[in-house]
Amino acid sequence: MQPKIIIAIDGFSSCGKSTLARDLSRKMGYRYIDTGAMYRAVTHYFYMNRVDMASHSDMIAALEHIHIDFDYDHDTGTQITILNGQDVNRDIRSKDVSDRVSLVSAIKEVRHHLVRLQQKMGLKKGLIMDGRDIGTVVFPHAELKLFLTAEEETRVQRRFAELNIAGSTLTVKEVRENLLKRDYMDSHREESPLRKAEDAIVLDNTNLTTGEQLELAYKLAMKAASVSKEQGTVNS
Repeated sequence: MQPKIIIAIDGFSSCGKSTLARDLSRKMGYRYIDTGAMYRAVTHYFYMNRVDMASHSDMIAALEHIHIDFDYDHDTGTQITILNGQDVNRDIRSKDVSDRVSLVSAIKEVRHHLVRLQQKMGLKKGLIMDGRDIGTVVFPHAELKLFLTAEEETRVQRRFAELNIAGSTLTVKEVRENLLKRDYMDSHREESPLRKAEDAIVLDNTNLTTGEQLELAYKLAMKAASVSKEQGTVNS
């Protein structure tokens, strides 16, 4: 029997991180955590409750009232983000949240709070987590680290299609501007910037189907689990 491992998936916006993490978790029977949804949930709470992000005390106080959990919709096969007992899946994908999430994600207090929660979730392993700093900060010793990338236009069209389905009226130009702005902010923030871990495997999915990407990632995960088992045998 293969040991449970932690799989960290990082990459820029609209590279398909969540899709791969979700599909791989089903195939392996692992728990999936969408950290992007966690940051979006905090952003939504701050926005709706008019939290002053320039006030250290206001943010700390607000974070104490934020409880994030995940549920699973078996009918649609999607993960549901629960904020303080409420389904906020649709709310956290709004333009108001998208325009602010990179700013909120760069706040040290927010990152430290959520990283602690994420690391606690990984104590039992058997976990797949995607985000911006999973392989570098949250789980630097993860058995498998993937860094997803895709060409800019591919990412823009993916994001535009996703928003269209959700009923958004944003133009392709607006989607591109938002995407590039987030890329820049995520890569240049002082606290836990987006970067590839030195031991991460780069997976360019520009020309891959979701099925092809899944099979490739699954093979890499099985190999990582086998290596973990061998190392456990040697160390025992």
